[in-house]
Amino acid sequence: MQDATVRRGTRRDHFRPGARLLGLIPGLIPGLALAAAGNFPEPLPTEPMPATNTLPAQYPENWVLLHDLNFNSLPDGRAAVVDFTAPDNNLKGVVPVTQFGNILAASTRAELYSSETYHARLGRGERTDVITIWDKATLEPKGEIVLPGGKRGQFVTIKNSFQFTNAEKWALVFNFTPAASVTVVDLEGRKVLGEIEIPGCSMVYPTGLRGFSTLCADGTLTTIRLGEDGQVAGTETTPPFNDIDHDPMFMMPATTGKSTWFVTFKGTLRGFDFSGATPRGLGTFALGTAPGAAPEWRPGGWQVTAADRSGLVYVLMSPNGVEGSHKSGGTEVWVADPAKKGVVRRIALAAPGLSIEVSHQAQPTLLVARPDGVLDVYDAATGKLQRTLGGAIAFNPMTLTAFP
Repeated sequence: MQDATVRRGTRRDHFRPGARLLGLIPGLIPGLALAAAGNFPEPLPTEPMPATNTLPAQYPENWVLLHDLNFNSLPDGRAAVVDFTAPDNNLKGVVPVTQFGNILAASTRAELYSSETYHARLGRGERTDVITIWDKATLEPKGEIVLPGGKRGQFVTIKNSFQFTNAEKWALVFNFTPAASVTVVDLEGRKVLGEIEIPGCSMVYPTGLRGFSTLCADGTLTTIRLGEDGQVAGTETTPPFNDIDHDPMFMMPATTGKSTWFVTFKGTLRGFDFSGATPRGLGTFALGTAPGAAPEWRPGGWQVTAADRSGLVYVLMSPNGVEGSHKSGGTEVWVADPAKKGVVRRIALAAPGLSIEVSHQAQPTLLVARPDGVLDVYDAATGKLQRTLGGAIAFNPMTLTAFP
């Protein structure tokens, strides 16, 4: 009996407070209902599902294509279309760019192109490499071109591993197995034209009407001219100029008009004109250094160069330049004028940046992607921070592409 009394007493002590609370709830409900009605006098309209929008077929100059590699889930990489001038609702749309993919935006057609890799079981199984064609207005897939051989190069996205040539009628895809080659793809005919071996060389830089140049491990630049069938029509190689061992060039240059500018790890700009059948050198000049560096100013980050349509070149710089700091990001952007062979101004960043881009507006905007996924927007002329677009846009913004 004693045990039964303890159990009954325990049950009574445990449940009685709850019973008293439940007894109060009926009296609270009318008050809560009145308060809710007072705060929200009219019900919100019913939102149709699904709710979709349509974008313009050609994107304006105040939009940017931001490639989010998404390191935490590489099969879920994506590219975001962002309006960097809007006070809110900056994210206009997203397309998937899967497994170390790359993205291109056409200016002659209302299409985006992603080069991607899929596995039948997500992270394993049969591999398929494709170019997916996306409609710019709806961001719906329009088709795909299967790339043979399962050899598309996979690495942290570099713009020059996927490029147009032949007035955007063809695409060039860099392959790495680790043998290096380039697949030539007819985007209009939706077919592969062929594969070109480029042993010891990397990346593609569109050259002339039909063709490309590629940087080689011996410090040279090889140019390949293509015939109307997409096959090799001729090649030419420069003497060595890229100091691979002591001061190599970053592989993503900045292009303004017919001029393309590469920057080296230690801060020398080297220019080429790729508009002709073979590249023409535009000379070199050093960005120099500045007081307060420890030990010296050097370029640092991922997409470290950009250019505006007036011809100025922007370089992301760090005062902590040492061996291996070329990927560490920067705290200033230095603006160089190739005509004057020197730096004309410096922009101090509110927070360190990883990649930069400059819009094609008459009054350009400087866009700085930060390591924490945030996009900072600056007036390129004054260096004033205009706004910060939060982490809802991207997880790991690696490359930026200005429109048109």
